[in-house]
Amino acid sequence: MKINRIDHVVITVKNIDAAVAFYTNALGMSKEMFDGDRVALSFGGQKINLHEHNNEYKPKADHVQPGSADICFIAETPLDKVIDHLKRDKITILEGPVLRTGAAGKIISIYIRDPDGNLIEISNYS
Repeated sequence: MKINRIDHVVITVKNIDAAVAFYTNALGMSKEMFDGDRVALSFGGQKINLHEHNNEYKPKADHVQPGSADICFIAETPLDKVIDHLKRDKITILEGPVLRTGAAGKIISIYIRDPDGNLIEISNYS
């Protein structure tokens, strides 16, 4: 077997509307509805499916918990412009810019948190 790529991930959130507002406004993702009432955030060729805590779709992970995700997004936008955008939206930058290693090499990253406390890394390849 050979795995090609990640298609989607699922994060559990306390409030789907708050999560959608954050990811669409702060990070420029698009809200997507599927299978009737399910909600996802789409960007590039990927998506994040949202599960509301205590109302998750099955099957699900064994120990779902809002705020337990740690996700790195690669931005097309230069990181200095990302920082300016986040500051305008009054989003606290926890750390960075700092040099890290991504899947395809060196990246420059900043770290923020979403409304559920998930750690969000936003990066550019250097």
